[in-house]
Order: sequence, then C-alpha cells, then structure tokens
Amino acid sequence: MRFSRLSRRLVSAVILLVCLFAGNPANASESEFADRVLINKSERKLILFKGNKVLKSMDVALGLLPKGRKITEGDFKTPEGTYRLSDRNSASEFFLSIRISYPDSDDIRHAKLRGLPAGGQIMIHGQPNDPRYSEEYYQSTDWTNGCIAVSNADMVDIWLMTKPNTPIQILP
Repeated sequence: MRFSRLSRRLVSAVILLVCLFAGNPANASESEFADRVLINKSERKLILFKGNKVLKSMDVALGLLPKGRKITEGDFKTPEGTYRLSDRNSASEFFLSIRISYPDSDDIRHAKLRGLPAGGQIMIHGQPNDPRYSEEYYQSTDWTNGCIAVSNADMVDIWLMTKPNTPIQILP
C-alpha cells in the first residue's frame, strides 16, 4: 500500500510523539545524552559518545561521492571537520533531520579562494518520506547529496539522545 506524502508525515509525527512520551528506544536516561558525535566516513559509522563511553554505533550512508573533503555546493561530498548539531526539522523531506553547522568560516574561505559557493543544508537524516528507490538501495549505497543518512529507527535514537549544539566530528 502506498501512502500519500501527508500520510507518511502524519505517521512520522505519531512515531516521534510515541517515542517522546513512551521513552527512548535506546533506553537512554536523562544522563545518557551524547556529549559528542563521531562520523567515520571510511567505516560508514556514526557513534554517539558520552565521555569515552560509546552509547550507540550505527551504519550511515554518505554523499554520492564520499571520498575527500566537501569543497563546493553540488559536489556530492560529505564534509570533514568539526561542527555542531543545530536546527531540528520533524517535517523535512526525510524522516526527521538535524542540521550540521557546515559551512564554518574555514569552509567558506576555502570555497571563496576557488570562486565557488561552499554550500550548506548538510543534515543527519532518516530515509526519504517519498522514496524513489528500493529499501535495499538506501541500505547499501551512498545516496545523499552530501548529508549523512541513517535508518529511521537510528534517526529516532539520534534525535532523542542529542541536544542542540552537540559537537560532531566528521573524519575521512
């Protein structure tokens, strides 16, 4: 059965509300918020840390051309560097999204030196609300425009286990 875009958003909103009121699926208590996020691009892993303790590790999909540092808008690369998690969007094109503070001043300077725009809109997000490809494609391929994609279940955990301004480090 195919759902309309409105139906998928409604289902997403209900799932999020259930998770918020029923408790964290990762069983994280108030004291188990991650104090930093690490992305290892070469291993396709996102790890939530509190101090030196790993709270959760999950698989990720990256930009279509994941190797190397993001240089400009539209290069399909996932940035590398240290940023912060900022805005949250429960009604994005994807199942939840959290913005990464890319570009920073260094990213903008490097892009300007080349006469190019640095780009932006880099997010951690779940699966598309209106998928164009099979579920297998999204699970086995780097498919984003430069974002970091996770399963919807993992996205709920990230949403509940991080706060605004949590540092995120993205390694090659």
